[in-house]
Amino acid sequence: MSRLLLNCDIGESFGAWRMGLDAEVMPFIDCANIACGFHASDPVTMRRTVALAVAHGVRIGAHPAYPDLVGFGRRSMACSPEEVENMLLYQIGALDGICRVEGSRVSYLKPHGALYNDMMRNPDLLRAVMRAIAAYDRQLPLMLMSTRDNTVAESLAREIGITPWFEVFADRAYDSAGRLVSRTQPGAVHHDAETIAAQALALARGEPLVASDGSTLPLRADTLCVHGDNAGSVAAVQRIREALQGLPA
Repeated sequence: MSRLLLNCDIGESFGAWRMGLDAEVMPFIDCANIACGFHASDPVTMRRTVALAVAHGVRIGAHPAYPDLVGFGRRSMACSPEEVENMLLYQIGALDGICRVEGSRVSYLKPHGALYNDMMRNPDLLRAVMRAIAAYDRQLPLMLMSTRDNTVAESLAREIGITPWFEVFADRAYDSAGRLVSRTQPGAVHHDAETIAAQALALARGEPLVASDGSTLPLRADTLCVHGDNAGSVAAVQRIREALQGLPA
């Protein structure tokens, strides 16, 4: 990958419930992580979001989750690796079918919420996620969290034969291991647009960050997660896009 790709969780409305400013943020991102119906979204929302991404030339990624609409996919569930593999195949296939109708295809995978966090802690779940990709289309990259030590994920990806895209965050503080600082801790989330843009630029240049304990933290950065929840977050995404465009090719 030659440049840092901006990715955004999107298409997370459900019926009459509206979430996110999808139309406003889409022009500034490279990759749209579209919910597949298990934690959010519905067929109408999925097709509308796919069409919006196609209109802006944005890559479409499946954003599968645990079957947890009430908890928005943020609660861990006691699912076996086999169940995880099969629920991912179900969700990828549903979104990819809508993409085909709109003249596109799913081009990568990024698990959502608790499933994303659980796979980073449990190699058996991570292997199941990778197996699902390999079974469906091993050309699809997998977005997963970049940390100080990515060797386990890199080794599994080589073994199974898929491509990892390591994800970083511009609006979050990191601990010394490269994990996100808990939102319950002061300073865990950056709100100032200039601070967020500066962290994005550092990651894009391959510069280390300063961890919460003051240590130097190098992170591999293939893709940067941004948000489109409100007008302020959309403005921050626009600022990041403008800053990245100023970098040499």
